[in-house]
Parts: sequence; structure tokens; C-alpha cells
Amino acid sequence: MQNNEKKQYKKVLLAYSGGLDTSTIVPWLKENYGCEVICFVADVGQEREDLDGIEDKAKNSGATKCIIKDLREEFVRDYVFETYKTGALYEESYLLGTAIARPVIAKAMVEVALAEGCDAVAHGATGKGNDQVRFESAVAALAPHLGVIVPWREWELRSREDCLAYLNARNIPCKATLKKIYSRDANALHISTEGGELEHTWNPASENVWVWTTDPQKAPDTPETFELTIENGVVTEIDGKKYTPFGILDELNTRGARNGVGRIDITENRLVGMKSRGCYETPGGTIIHKALRAIEQLVLDKTTRIFRDHLAIEFAQLVYDGRWFTRLREVLQASADELAKDVNGKVVVRLYKGNCDIIQKDSPNSLFNFDFVTFGADEVYNQADGKGFIQLYSLPARIRALNAEHRKQQQSK
Repeated sequence: MQNNEKKQYKKVLLAYSGGLDTSTIVPWLKENYGCEVICFVADVGQEREDLDGIEDKAKNSGATKCIIKDLREEFVRDYVFETYKTGALYEESYLLGTAIARPVIAKAMVEVALAEGCDAVAHGATGKGNDQVRFESAVAALAPHLGVIVPWREWELRSREDCLAYLNARNIPCKATLKKIYSRDANALHISTEGGELEHTWNPASENVWVWTTDPQKAPDTPETFELTIENGVVTEIDGKKYTPFGILDELNTRGARNGVGRIDITENRLVGMKSRGCYETPGGTIIHKALRAIEQLVLDKTTRIFRDHLAIEFAQLVYDGRWFTRLREVLQASADELAKDVNGKVVVRLYKGNCDIIQKDSPNSLFNFDFVTFGADEVYNQADGKGFIQLYSLPARIRALNAEHRKQQQSK
């Protein structure tokens, strides 16, 4: 391993998952930087089994301690719900399940690093992905004096085989095997799956790809319906029962997953320039997104809706690109919060074999007015007003046509 006058650190906080990569990073940091290593685990709602025994695993790898922080409520309340107010969809389909989790993890990681007196942080993101940008941009914004160590840019290990051999040579226990096919990332909002047959875009995703959701074809034959209450752009109740933010998402995940809701298979543009294919399962997020958009249909006028559509695109790009801790995010969020003041009401959701439909909706702020839109007789709308409106509305086109006709006549003389 090269060690060309690299900066040395006394104490490093490692963003730790307990997987093969971060288990290898612990001893590697100690050997190559001569530092104390503290492992940090962010609980953002990933599978509970991923957290079982993780403290012992970290210490067995050589860490002096392992700090676990429960971020589930903060994650959903301050990141998921705030993002979904904006209508953000990356490249028209991705509900940003992985990207939204990165800023809350990075923020907590920095807070713990400072509290523990660390002079650097480390992460296991590779040079091919988006997460390296997301984590390091957050550190730069929150604690620019902290060093950042990225082993995948430095070490000579290139494969799972190399990492397993590294641990075996040091008698460090690890349950990982060479049989792992997929790369997965899970949190309270979604689970992503990459690798395996998905590395070729012509291959259909097998059932082994999908972890949370029922195959829509095998989902219940009876539709499931329920009512959601929305207050200021946030879902607060299910069938009249209040939940915490995490509780709302967790319950909707359960309902959506058993009905096969929330599956997408996409090829996206990564920030680093390459295209990647991923299968994402976001059952609860899909329901929330559709519910909010249904109320927006009632309460946003045409020009405001156009603005919100632009806002959604900008916010999705910002979250995906790891720019949460920026002035732009604060400005866009303030706009979304202002728009959300009108996003209040109730919707009835129907789930059936992968479909999520909003079949009823109402809002105290609705701009829908029966007296104006009815096909029956009305006393409020004078259809003759349309003539003057259309004359003004079409004036630029009329002038263009008249000028073109005039030029044609001039040329024919």
C-alpha cells in the first residue's frame, strides 16, 4: 500500500454499515493512518437484521467503539416529507430514496465526529457512484476543517475477493461471502437493488431482485382502500388515526408492499457521468407522492402549478446531486413550504395489483367550483366573454400571420 507522505490523523469516524467494505476499512485505517477508529451507524430505517450485533462486529474489526444513532423520525420528518412537498422526481420516475437519506446521515456523522473529537471522517463509497459526492459535499458545508478519507481511492483492493482475503489474513471474522449477487441499500423510504442481471439492460429483472413488494400479479384480488389526511403538504393521518412521521411511512410501506405498489426499473444518469440501472421499491413514498399531487390539482392555479413543476425538477436535481446543505436548497424549500400552506385536505387511496389510484379528493382550499364547470345551465359564466378573450389571446399569432401575408404581397410586386 502506498503511503506517500499522506496526512496522518489521530481519531477517525467511519460511516459504518457492517458490510464487507466497511469491515475491511476499519483495520485498513489503523494500519495506514495509525489512528483510532470509531464506527458510526445511522439508523435510517434499514432492515433490523442489519443492525443485529453490529457493535460487536465493529469492535471485532478493530474499532474502539461503535455509536448507533436513531435517525428514523428526523429522516422522515425533515428530509422525506420536506422533499415530497416539492413534487421532486428525478428523471420523471425516481423518488430519490437513497439520495434523500444521505444528508441526514452525513449531518449526524459530522455531529458525532465533532463530539468525539475526531479530526477526520471516512466512508466506503466508491469512485463510480453518487454517494462520494453527497457525503463529501455535506462535510465540506458542515465542518470544512475535518479531513475526509476515502479508501477506495487509495487502497489496492479491487474486489470482494481482495477484501475477504485481507480480513482472513488478519483473522478478522466476517460473514460476507463471494456469493453476493446484488448491491442493495435500504432505509425507511425504499430499497434499491443493483448488479446481477441488472448490469445488462436487455435482461428482465428476476423475482430475486424484488425484496419488499409483492409481485403485482400475485397481490390480493381485492382492492384495498383507505383515507389519508393532509395538512400543509404532509400526510398526518391514515383513516383518521394520527401517526408520527416515521409511523405514517412505515404503515403505508406495509399497505403498499402487500399490494405490489412502488416498483420501478430504471436506467438513470449518475452525477459522475455514467448511466446505471437500478430497481427501486418505494411503496409508501409512491402513495404519499400521489396523494399530495392529487390535492395540488385542486388548490394550485395554472401558473402556480407551472412554477411548482419547475421547482420539482430543480429540487430533484439538487437532492440527487448532493447539494442539500446549500443556500439554493433553503430558497427552494421556502418556496415549497409557502405552496404547501394550501395543500390541505383528504384523499381516498385505492391499491390494487401494483396500481395506486386516488379515487376521491377534497380540500377546504379547492379552486374547483361546480357552478362554473357544470355542463348544465349556470348563472355565473357568460360564454360570450370568450370571444374577446380569444382575440387577445391569439393576437401574437394573428399579427405574425398578417405580417407574413404582407411580406408575401410585397415580394410579388
